[in-house]
Amino acid sequence: MTARISSNPPLTLSILAAGTAAFFTLGVIQAMYGPAFTLFQTRYGISTAGVGIIASAHFVGSALAPPLVGLLLLRLSLCRVVVAALVTLALGVTLVAFAPTWPLAIAGALLGGFGLGGVSGGLNAAYASIGTRAVNLVNAVFGVGSILSPLLVAGVSGNLAIPFLTVAALCGVTLMSARIWGFPAMREPELPTAPGRAGVQVAFFLVLIACYVGLEVGFGAWAGRHLQSLGYASFAVIVAGYWGGLTMGRILTGLFGARVRPERLVLVCAVLTTLAGLAATQAALAPTAYILVGLAMGPMFPTALVWSTRNLPARLVPFLLTSGSVGGIVAPYVLGVLAARCGPGAIPLALAVLAASLVAVVWGTLRVTRPASPSAFTA
Repeated sequence: MTARISSNPPLTLSILAAGTAAFFTLGVIQAMYGPAFTLFQTRYGISTAGVGIIASAHFVGSALAPPLVGLLLLRLSLCRVVVAALVTLALGVTLVAFAPTWPLAIAGALLGGFGLGGVSGGLNAAYASIGTRAVNLVNAVFGVGSILSPLLVAGVSGNLAIPFLTVAALCGVTLMSARIWGFPAMREPELPTAPGRAGVQVAFFLVLIACYVGLEVGFGAWAGRHLQSLGYASFAVIVAGYWGGLTMGRILTGLFGARVRPERLVLVCAVLTTLAGLAATQAALAPTAYILVGLAMGPMFPTALVWSTRNLPARLVPFLLTSGSVGGIVAPYVLGVLAARCGPGAIPLALAVLAASLVAVVWGTLRVTRPASPSAFTA
């Protein structure tokens, strides 16, 4: 069911409970495959070169689901779509836990990734339609799950099934929470009249999300390589600080974000990310700069989704998420090519250039979403 409301509701337990459980579950499974590579190799005798395919299957599944979610939301309630996606995720990770052969494990990862993409697409749309605080808080919980996931894998003494069955159990907890408190209704506030066509606005938001995800994945995947080339032995700790900064940025925005208009917050964060990326090109500043990058980037993704729902129907959010998969695939590959040709020193500069490009895209999005009436855009 869609609720058409013009003001943000208070963040009550009924709004946050089931969504918090869902995003924690998504964070745990999203960060689980990499740390579990050794366990997969032990069980199935897979080479180092071949084991990464199971993570790829998971991400392919998660990229395929959002467009389908967008179509289903035209006919079905959000609750039905998300419940079906949670069941799909639980079935997928259970198959991974018990798969007797490597192909079946890959199939389970694909199925589980499809479920994750369905949950993410549906709930990100719902929470983005509620407001900046809500969507940042649940995405911060996703970050907490991602931080704890490697610790879970490390603590199971080589038992591959336990981490994935834990995710299945978390899906069950989420379904129980949804039965008690329900999932929040997708809200459709009155949309402003903007001079730009809806198609142009969608295009700008697609590029914005793609650039952001490219930055997030690019910094996370390649900052460690750059720091390592500078001689920082604690590079892994610094990269963990980057992810921690990302989570903290969302927590702070969840607490105080209602005081700032979404489009202004996204623009400021993009500028700060560019400056921090440039600072990372200096060896002495790089460790602190990468942590500040995470802090600056944290609010951008969820707040950009909120911004999109102020100008476009919330049911389009799952389609916007698809472009993030493109950015997450292209950016790390391009950075790898640059690092191979120009050396690791090119990594932070290339990311700073991408961040500057994001500033330009955000500015363009501001222009095409500007309301026709000046009074409609005042704070």
